[in-house]
Amino acid sequence: MLLKYSGISFISGAVNHGFFSGERSLWTAVAGILLFVAGALMLHRLEDDTVPREGLWKTLLLGALLSVGLGFFTGGLQHFPDSPARSAWVVPLGYAISVPALALSTSGTWRPSSTLYSLVAGVLITIGSYATWQWLEHNPQFLGGHAHGALEGASTEGHGAGAASAGMTAMKVDRSIDIRMSDDMRFSPNQIEVKAGETLKLRVYNDGKLPHELVLGTDEEIRQHAEDMKKGAAHGSHGHGRGAAIEVAPGQSGELVVQFAQAATLQMACLIPGHYEGGMRGKIQVTAGASASSGQGKSSPSVHDHSSHKH
Repeated sequence: MLLKYSGISFISGAVNHGFFSGERSLWTAVAGILLFVAGALMLHRLEDDTVPREGLWKTLLLGALLSVGLGFFTGGLQHFPDSPARSAWVVPLGYAISVPALALSTSGTWRPSSTLYSLVAGVLITIGSYATWQWLEHNPQFLGGHAHGALEGASTEGHGAGAASAGMTAMKVDRSIDIRMSDDMRFSPNQIEVKAGETLKLRVYNDGKLPHELVLGTDEEIRQHAEDMKKGAAHGSHGHGRGAAIEVAPGQSGELVVQFAQAATLQMACLIPGHYEGGMRGKIQVTAGASASSGQGKSSPSVHDHSSHKH
């Protein structure tokens, strides 16, 4: 019994965090399946012959459905503030999967009243999920996300930046680029070419209804921070190593001024849980050679007054 229900717990946890933990959830699910199968086989062999036996395949199927359904239900509830549109259908779906699996696996009599109660509860859960989704859409201040502490060489508004490994420093601006972020988990554009020595002003717009961020760093910096996020070690107030970063609230905009001092291949990423895994990433290719626009914008101040901008 311990093996069986430990397996169900592992599978539920993997489904729960599957959108947010990537490969780790896959291995958690595999471990859960192995535990569940081992426990189910042992129970199947140890059952008393006087007790009607369930078929092994039925036991495995119902257990898998129940664990997946519970994973969807609990995971959707837990991550409602992070992904309200998805949770609005994941929670009712998890309930719809769990109840029949529970009804078919129970040894007691499933009464008509139980069916009625289950249907009424399902309707209430569906209405409640939809209402919560709509409420969060109209109150984005309660949406999920994570805060960022002050970065080395940067203000908390993200106007300055420093990255020792990539040679990024706030300097005079050579040119400006608009980057738009959406709830489709995409940057537009998602590839940018820069000359070494060039300084860019990145005007970042959040066109979605969820918080998004733009983080610049080397592959290793982004990979390490993404791993920390998966382990839950980076929630709350935190920095992004020494990379340049800016978080933008729904419908708002911000600016990030960065000098790319040396040739490098950098990533731009949104490391809010689930966004990076959903494909919110891009590339900045910094090529060697003098800036294509060197000599321009020399009169621009190295620190800009952004008081008129929304962040």
